[in-house]
Amino acid sequence: MSRKILVLPGDGIGPEIVGEAVKVLECLRRDHGLDVELEQGLIGGAAYDAAGKPLPEETLKLAKAADAVLLGAVGGPKYDTLDRPLRPERGLLAIRAELELFGNLRPAILYPQLASASALKPDVVAGLDIMIVRELTGGIYFGEPRGIRTLENGERQGYNTLVYRESEIERIGRLAFETARKRGKRLCSVDKANVLEVTELWREVMTRLSSDYPDVELSHMYVDNAAMQLVRAPKQFDVLVTTNMFGDILSDCAAMLTGSIGMLPSASLDKDSRGMYEPIHGSAPDIAGQGVANPLATILSVAMMLRYSLGEPALAERLQAAVGQVLDQGLRTPDIHTPDTRKVGTTEMGDAVVAALRA
Repeated sequence: MSRKILVLPGDGIGPEIVGEAVKVLECLRRDHGLDVELEQGLIGGAAYDAAGKPLPEETLKLAKAADAVLLGAVGGPKYDTLDRPLRPERGLLAIRAELELFGNLRPAILYPQLASASALKPDVVAGLDIMIVRELTGGIYFGEPRGIRTLENGERQGYNTLVYRESEIERIGRLAFETARKRGKRLCSVDKANVLEVTELWREVMTRLSSDYPDVELSHMYVDNAAMQLVRAPKQFDVLVTTNMFGDILSDCAAMLTGSIGMLPSASLDKDSRGMYEPIHGSAPDIAGQGVANPLATILSVAMMLRYSLGEPALAERLQAAVGQVLDQGLRTPDIHTPDTRKVGTTEMGDAVVAALRA
């Protein structure tokens, strides 16, 4: 039975990088028997321009009917003056919530060919393989009340609410424990329990859950220390689990360990492993339209889609191997280019991955 994939290019470099990922999907369909149908939709600024809202009803309808969603990126400075509910980022938050994509998996893997592109010394990052499990539909990004108000003295005050229910913590915790069980069986829960009551509860729930996973070693770390340890000794970690905001920040930090944020894919999953797949970088409006964006994070997001939502682990391995072969050839987009490699653009990098898949 054919599976449906909804493609949402979005804004900025989104259409460029998603275009290369679609070429990969077409190659897998044509040459490797992947039975999928692709549909396109609008989200973010592109949706606002066309329909007056960042998540049109038609897009949401298509997303709910799809087996998986492939997303590029949303946002750009031209939309910064819009009322907050109309901004592109609200469309992204809304689709995550509507699809109940509570679990965000963000692998930080250093390809050995890119050791010299990392900001850290090769011996610190060589062999790096971390999975960050980020809670995605709760926390301070969704908590109410929120807004900007004027106080009695006329001063304006911004406020947001950090809130988690016990059931939300348990749900993401079980996903993290199951993920760790399939890897190195080590889970570090990141919180700020010394000053935030909500993460004091987070730590209590994670500790309680650990009794159901006696084969997984659980540790706890404050988020500020975790940020420092990611830079000091990142290979101490196997799986990290944390809140929405902390996960957002720490995964971007981990991205630079791998040489470029342009190398990191992600999967956002519901309870049945239906998911949305996207690179973790943003829309990069400063380089949009120049043909220099790195499409590999988006292509590797397709590999995650094959593994988690489409039940095609062999094709996922094949695609990841193809990316490795292209890096072996010395091809690099500007973000990972070094003097001893050949600089290529977005299209040439995508074509090279397709050629490796066909070989």
